[in-house]
Formats: sequence, C-alpha cells, structure tokens
Amino acid sequence: MNIAFYGSSLLSSYWNGAATYYRGILRALAERGHRITFYEPDAFDRQQHRDIDPPEWAEVVVWPATPEGLAGVLAEAGAADVVIKANGVGVYDRELLEGVLARAAPHALRIFWDVDAAATLDEMRRDPAHPVRAALPRLDMVFTYGGGPPVVAAYEGFGAKECVPVYNALDLTTHVPVPPDPRFACDLAFLANRLPDREARVEEFFLKPAALLPERRFLIGGNGWADKPMPGNVRAIGHVGTAEHNAFNATPLAVLNVARDSMAEVGFSPATRVFEAAGAAACLITDAWVGIPMFLEPDREILVARDGQDVADHLAALTPERARAIGAAALERVRHEHTYELRAVIVDRVLHRLAEARREVAA
Repeated sequence: MNIAFYGSSLLSSYWNGAATYYRGILRALAERGHRITFYEPDAFDRQQHRDIDPPEWAEVVVWPATPEGLAGVLAEAGAADVVIKANGVGVYDRELLEGVLARAAPHALRIFWDVDAAATLDEMRRDPAHPVRAALPRLDMVFTYGGGPPVVAAYEGFGAKECVPVYNALDLTTHVPVPPDPRFACDLAFLANRLPDREARVEEFFLKPAALLPERRFLIGGNGWADKPMPGNVRAIGHVGTAEHNAFNATPLAVLNVARDSMAEVGFSPATRVFEAAGAAACLITDAWVGIPMFLEPDREILVARDGQDVADHLAALTPERARAIGAAALERVRHEHTYELRAVIVDRVLHRLAEARREVAA
C-alpha cells in the first residue's frame, strides 16, 4: 500500500523522542512491501540536527512550517491508500489532522497514530472539542505507541472504531552491543529530554540516588538539562545523537528508564530507550509501572525500582557480573519477542483487514 505518514521527524531525534520508533516500524513495513512517504515540517531546528540521511526505504518530504507549506503537503494526501496523522508534530497539528481527513481519497484508510496516548486522552477528557475527539468518527483506526488495555478502553469509550497498541521494540539494524566508550563511563546513565511531566520523576529516580551515592558517577544525556541543579557527581552531556545510543547504553554499569507521569500512571508503555538499552545488552533499571512483565522479566531481565531509594539499593548491590547477566538475558528476550519486524506484522494485518472490509463495502 502507498502510505502517507504525517509526523514530527524521521530524520532527526532532536527534541523528538519518537524518531527511532518511527524508523523501526516504518522500515519494517517497507520491508513488507508498503511504500512510505513521510512528511515532516522544518521546525525546532531538527533539520540542523539530523541523525540520519533520507533512507532508501522511505521518501521523506520536508515541508516549510508555513501555511503554504501545509497546503502543499495536504494536497498530496489524496494520492495515498493509507493516510496516517501522528500526534506531536509540533506545528499545525489540528490543521494536519483535519486536512488529511478531508483530502484523503474515498478508498483510503484514515488512521491516527498516537505516540503519547495517555496525555492525549487526558486532553480529550478536559476538552470536548479536542480535534482528535472530533475526528474519531471519521477515522478507521487508532494505533498507539503503548498503553495496553486502559488506553484501548479509553479510546473506544470516546468512539474510536478500533484501537490497537503498537509497542516500541528493538530495531535489529541499529541497536546492538558495542565496545565500551570512555565518554560514557559511569555507574548509572539516563537519556531523555527534559519535559515538565517527567522532571519530578527524574528528580526522584535519578538525582536522589546520585545524592545518596556520592561516591558513584552518574551521567545524564538529552536536551534541556544544562541549567538543572544537580549533585556534583552528575555529568550532563546534552543531546546524544542516535548514532551514539549503542555506546551510551553499553558502557555504564547500568542504564535508567524513567517514564513520563502519564505513561507511568496508565502503564503498558515501555519507552524506546527500554528496547534500545536491551538491544545493546545493557543492564536496565526502570521505575515501576504496570505491565513490565509483558516485555521483560523483573530481577532477571530488568531491575524495577519503586522510588529513588530502590534505585540506589540496586546500584549499590550491582556487580559487573550480574549487570552483564541481566543485559544478556534482556537482549535474548527482545531479539525473540520484541522486534519491529514482529510489530510490523500486526500493523500489516490490520491494514489488509481494513482494506478488504472497505472493498467489500464498496462492492
């Protein structure tokens, strides 16, 4: 199928945590025979911080973040068999959603792909006129980045015809074990952009353990942390491009995952870094959220912390030998059960089922 995908950015992870998710799932869909065109705005300096060149498996259209640029990319929606609007583009989100629905061909499938479902649903509860809520009757499907049964029930409660979670996964082509890199040497590393609904949890699960273990070395990567007060044993290194993620994950004794508030509350929402770290055979410590055993087994493939004290206790007890054993077990699990190739099978089946139902109705 010819898929037109309107999202934040495929080429840059700069202030764009969904980049590796998009790359993994869309590459795997392309390998199954789908033709992908990804439309991303020239916004937030992302084009000046590209992580990859345009890939062979997708055509990437970078459009000016202007009314004229918006009109140009919306005009192309009518040529697709599937039009997909992702949330969080950052500019013209309402206009993009309404525009692709209006301009899609009569036979085309219309899909909303929510990479921040818990937050979107909170907005919809507060705003009866929310654009996604208004669009649901005209959408054939909602895919979500995660969220499990609670998100499915909530979306269907708002009137979605169908909602299917498509979880983050391991991209076998990009996330692999690599030798340690001295630039990332530390006891605990954490990689995420600074966002308001994550900051308090970072203070609890990362900065508190750093204060409790002053003799240990901590490393934080991502945008926005430069002016954040931190203990003296924490080193902030700013944006870490995706080409360096393997070394960032493979070098420290352990790597930390901290969910955003809404994702932790709803559960079933493993971040991209969970699978990136596992793919590099890292020993991962995560904050606690419902659904972890669906993806990795606690105490064998991942360490789970209820609070900052738990993180400090895990780190104090962790030996290099146990860290390597946990990382190896996690790598084995995700290679067999959580790859983007497996996620793409789910999406592919849904697309073909919906297309067949559309043809039957037309006939």
